[in-house]
Amino acid sequence: MTKYREILRLASLGIKHTQIAVSVGCTRQTVISVLQKAERKGIGYEDAARMSDRDLATALNEGGGKTIRYRMPDYEHVHKELAKDGVTLSLLWVEYCEACRKSGELPYQSTQFNKYYGEYVRKTGATMHIERKPGESMEVDWAGGTYPVWDSQTGEAADAYVFVSALSYSGYAYAEAFWSMKSEDWIQAHVHAYEYYGGVARLLIPDNLRTGVDKNTPVETVINKTYREMAEHYGTAVLPARVYSPNDKPRVEGAVKGIKIWVLAALRHERFYTLADLNDAIRLKLIEYNRAPFQKMEGNRESKYHEEKLFLLPLPRCPFELAEWKTATVQKDYHVKCKALHFT
Repeated sequence: MTKYREILRLASLGIKHTQIAVSVGCTRQTVISVLQKAERKGIGYEDAARMSDRDLATALNEGGGKTIRYRMPDYEHVHKELAKDGVTLSLLWVEYCEACRKSGELPYQSTQFNKYYGEYVRKTGATMHIERKPGESMEVDWAGGTYPVWDSQTGEAADAYVFVSALSYSGYAYAEAFWSMKSEDWIQAHVHAYEYYGGVARLLIPDNLRTGVDKNTPVETVINKTYREMAEHYGTAVLPARVYSPNDKPRVEGAVKGIKIWVLAALRHERFYTLADLNDAIRLKLIEYNRAPFQKMEGNRESKYHEEKLFLLPLPRCPFELAEWKTATVQKDYHVKCKALHFT
């Protein structure tokens, strides 16, 4: 069944059609069709939130309506204008809408405007500007490798795994060590990252780990149920990186390298006997890393983060709580086993 409400919610956040399609598990054309129907019917996300699934589907699909024709932008002109200093696709879309209003024609939405420009670039071989919008996405990954935590009694070392996240616009990084890369620690890492940033990016870009993504092919993307529930709780959408495509999450790839060098390698001569002590040391080094000046432009990750924080979605009233669902067998004494999960 088409997830009409979720499509309208993600579109209201300004997320691209292709990204919405991946998140809800449908085709891009379905997303476009739903949004066009909603526009014709005058149904926004706030209206949809008050309707049942059946009423919303009926409201969007009843009646025929005439075909709407849109004015195709002049993308040769758009591409030339983008070469000028300070000119962005957003500015050109506003100017295009104004020209459409003057001529009495219908303009495309900004997502379609950008999509058709992308197609123009691919067909003509033109170079496209890469823009990262503040508050748009958070990239996440494990750092790879492990860090030893020593047992003061036995003198043996246990391996800790380091989670790393980065905001795509500012590159502002977060890192934390965990005992495993299992679902419980993976989810907890995200909860702590959102608390560290004090807000939520509209998109969540993970790698293709089984703890987050069950399946990711050019035809189908299936997000892990628990991971999807966490994303919905924070009002974000999961858009996994393509398989073997590190350029889909360049910020966190860079952050992983930086954390390995400026945080973990910098701590290599110190011994930690608890995970909490290791994370305290990581947090201090993380401050230094985020405040290190950029090499090719003014400022640092922290200063750009303060710009980006204004665009982050607010945190929900309560953090996400992980629930593990199982079918219980009632024993002869009428008892069932129950396991409680707690975050710290």
